Amino acid sequence: MKRRRDMEVESTEIRSAIEELSMMQLLKVKVKPEEHAAVDDNNKTINSHIPTMPFLSISNLVLQVLDKIGPTMAVLRQDVYQNIQRLEKVHDSDPSLYSNMVEILKKEISEGKEKKGPSCCKALLWLTRSLDFALALLQLLAEDLERNMEQAVQESYNNTLKPWHGWISSAAFKVALKLVPDSKGFITILMGKDKNNEDFKKELRTFISLLAPLLKEIQVLLGAYGLDRLKST
Repeated sequence: MKRRRDMEVESTEIRSAIEELSMMQLLKVKVKPEEHAAVDDNNKTINSHIPTMPFLSISNLVLQVLDKIGPTMAVLRQDVYQNIQRLEKVHDSDPSLYSNMVEILKKEISEGKEKKGPSCCKALLWLTRSLDFALALLQLLAEDLERNMEQAVQESYNNTLKPWHGWISSAAFKVALKLVPDSKGFITILMGKDKNNEDFKKELRTFISLLAPLLKEIQVLLGAYGLDRLKST
């Protein structure tokens, strides 16, 4: 009985993320983007507004999705969690000022701290890359729910995180890959008992269509500040 209740709770993550993303879109419409503009190396203005807490809430939901993959994602999960905590701590120091993620980046950059140590700029960069990985994996599963899970995780990793990982992180991932569950077990937990495969695939596509533009916007923002090419040490 307990396992059944747990699965019912766990089945809401994608749906909850869709709701958060939809609310974020409404928040962004109400804001004048020029108030939070960034300027790239070519003096081109990049207008962007990333609501901090809604974005971190979405990140937490994706973190729960990664949990379903099991021990394989332990290192990535911890990295995501720490990055969320770092950004949330700065936000909480002045919720009004830092309600927009852009202001957190601008503060660090003005202080020359964006590339030093565990900065918030790095936290947003790696959080975005982790979300890219999750998005790539869910895109593959939305195409074919019976896809080989190990191959899907490997392909998603190769296309998102691997180019930025050092050999230590890459080697650790290769070992952890052996612990990936089969796709049927993963999908069953993620989907829950109240939806059929086609409904779940539609839900995944809705989530993907909402998350992909947000991640693209953040990538453009990071590029404007010269932060998009940083690699792990």
